[in-house]
Amino acid sequence: MQRYFVEPHSFTENELTIVGDDVHHIVNVMRAREGEEIIVSDGAGRSARAKLVYLSAKEVRAEVMEMLQEERELPIRVTIGQGLPKGEKLEWILQKGTELGAYSFFPFSSERTIVKLDAKKEAKKLERWRKIVKEAAEQSHRAVLPELLSPVSFREILEAGQSYTHCAIAYEKEGSTTIHQVLEEMTASDSLLVLVGPEGGFSPEEVAQAESKGFLTVSLGPRILRTETASQYVLACASYQFERKASSLRKG
Repeated sequence: MQRYFVEPHSFTENELTIVGDDVHHIVNVMRAREGEEIIVSDGAGRSARAKLVYLSAKEVRAEVMEMLQEERELPIRVTIGQGLPKGEKLEWILQKGTELGAYSFFPFSSERTIVKLDAKKEAKKLERWRKIVKEAAEQSHRAVLPELLSPVSFREILEAGQSYTHCAIAYEKEGSTTIHQVLEEMTASDSLLVLVGPEGGFSPEEVAQAESKGFLTVSLGPRILRTETASQYVLACASYQFERKASSLRKG
């Protein structure tokens, strides 16, 4: 069944309204008709099975048939702080990270960042990146739409770390502390910000700055990972750590 996201204010217990690009998709691509059913989420955790009751070129309205109780999200909120990579790597990171359960993405520039975002083009880039996140969330049947924050400097993302319960910076020279140890200390509803460097990683000076702000330096295993692989490793570890436990509890 096709899934769509709507703004929370357009979602009530009885009906919902879809506008924007999804209207074109429903009416012209899917060629849906009144009476057909879809799944709709408000991006904040609520999902419903709904029946289409009105279709036009500007909006689609649907009647809520059943509120769904879905368990699609990681118990902890993982934010991927991603050093801006070259080319289209960030698009891949956003797509796959959304599929693996990231709560949000926080791009940043650092000492070894090669990409320089043009301020005039940043709005268009963000629009495209958010569309990629939305489509990946629909495809993977997420109930929460991950947030994509505007790119910031390395100093600014270190300051932002103060609002998370746990902060870590992935560093290939860290020999003892692993991301698994951080995850083992976390409980449901905790938040984690993990910084992943661009190509070339972080400089020793940046690692020292992060540590001075309370970030824990962590290893992502014995192999050196590409920047586009590192975040996926973090999310896969979080999924194994927490969803394995949840599965065991349900079976028990």
